[in-house]
Amino acid sequence: MAKPPAEVSFPGDKNRRKRIRIRGIKKASKEIQKRLENNLEALVEDPEVFIPEITGELGKITLFGTKDRMALTLKEISMVASKRYDTKWLKKRMGKKGGDKVCRALAGCLFAASEGVLSTVSVFKHPLYGNASYLKRGDGMSSHQAGIQNFTHTRLRLLVWDDHAKAGQYFFSWDGGFVCTGTDPTAPDEWIDWALDNASTNLSGKDVRWSVGLDEDTVRDGRMTEQGWLRLSFGDGVAVGLSQGALAKTEEPLIQSIATAMMPPNRLGDICEASWIWRPKGWPEDRLLPEEGQERLKETLQTWLKMSLEDDSLARNCRASILNSITDGYVVGSSWFADEDQDGFLKHMSGTDEERRAIACVLDSLEDGIHVRSDGVVLNLEQRVVRLEDTSCHPVLVALWPEYGMSVLEELFGLADEEAGKVLNRQVKRKQGFGAFLRELNESLNTTQRLDRLPWKSSSLPSPLEFADQLVRRAADDGIAATVSMARKGRGIDAAMGWAWLVVHERTESDSWRFDEGSRDKGSDWVPALQALWDAADALLLKDDLEAIVDYRTAMGWLAEVSGSGPLP
Repeated sequence: MAKPPAEVSFPGDKNRRKRIRIRGIKKASKEIQKRLENNLEALVEDPEVFIPEITGELGKITLFGTKDRMALTLKEISMVASKRYDTKWLKKRMGKKGGDKVCRALAGCLFAASEGVLSTVSVFKHPLYGNASYLKRGDGMSSHQAGIQNFTHTRLRLLVWDDHAKAGQYFFSWDGGFVCTGTDPTAPDEWIDWALDNASTNLSGKDVRWSVGLDEDTVRDGRMTEQGWLRLSFGDGVAVGLSQGALAKTEEPLIQSIATAMMPPNRLGDICEASWIWRPKGWPEDRLLPEEGQERLKETLQTWLKMSLEDDSLARNCRASILNSITDGYVVGSSWFADEDQDGFLKHMSGTDEERRAIACVLDSLEDGIHVRSDGVVLNLEQRVVRLEDTSCHPVLVALWPEYGMSVLEELFGLADEEAGKVLNRQVKRKQGFGAFLRELNESLNTTQRLDRLPWKSSSLPSPLEFADQLVRRAADDGIAATVSMARKGRGIDAAMGWAWLVVHERTESDSWRFDEGSRDKGSDWVPALQALWDAADALLLKDDLEAIVDYRTAMGWLAEVSGSGPLP
């Protein structure tokens, strides 16, 4: 009989079982075991120790029941408390699907206390309320069991009452107390002081509190600042001022650091009023902000109070709520200019004069309003208002160029149709800085216009006058240096004209070997006439002496005569 194959083993197989771990379970340290043991002992001694102090009115329980969820829970807790030593009953209750959820979790906690097994614990993790170790028993919610077994923790104990908070009741927890105010959202004075003392940003003062970047008088009087600031007003008369810088530098979101000390945490707006103290630069002090903007601002602040908006986005969103509601004048960045102050609006923008003229050209062509966002999206508006989120000309022109570039080219440079289309598309592809692009375009067009003063086109002149005219045009456009290489490359009779050009401009030192003796001899004879031609061109093209055109015609005739080119066209 054949032997069975030998068992194959791998390194680590002997310890494989030892390494298996259940997710969410860990071995408890002595410190954790001691804390849970003390809390469970206190819970068994007084099963109502985790219940907050009830300061609000509770609904009465009658034969027909009650709509007050807290009253029902308290009634059932007393029943569970009376059975705290009956492990058989507790085991049945902690697995029961119906009934009060808090009481189901309480039964599981009391059953765990009866077992006395603390070496292995479950781990509860919550993004807002943190982590905690607890004993998981029965079908009670993990958050409820973790909160009951950590009833001394100011934040975790609030989680026991999440369903009650959803039903409209308020809970406030701090180092010195834990209360339920029922359906009354009035926060205890002690809680307000403690919550602000433990907020994620440092605050100075007592009844009037302020962050870095503000002072007591500004917050007390509600004074405007250029950057704007957030004001929180609590029911007990405490006013809190938070600068934009303070909101942007918190490790934990400010609103979270306050709101997680109450339940429900997303109803902080019920116990305090938030307002953004700011108006655009240039907005008249005696003019109210648009009602639509104030409504949008309230919505933004409520979103922040519900922890649905990051602290560092609050200032930007608040300003945008106001700026995007303005329906007249010019809005650029965080500043406002009246309809009649277009010059002030354009001067406020950073960029070159050419860029400002281009933007002014676009504005003059508008029939309605326009909104250019910082992401390059262009929105047409029914209201006669211009809104530019960027204060720099370049990104604004990048956004406007595809639609309004043709108008700019025609208005500022006289370009149209196919010629303008080529320039427009070239800029779209190159994405050159608009300051440089407009400046170079202006210089190029100026050169073209100057060259149009010359009485002949190069192609209409006989050789070598055609070559001489080309050298003159190139020198006027790009400078003398750019013509040296061109002069060297002349062939035939043009080589003689090239040599004459180098002699006129004293560029022959290292180039004589490039020209044959015949070209040098002929070219040398043409130098006086070519010198006269260049002097006239310099005056006409570069010095704007329009009368020099007569001298240019005369010099060209002289050059035609000495070179034997025949009559001029």
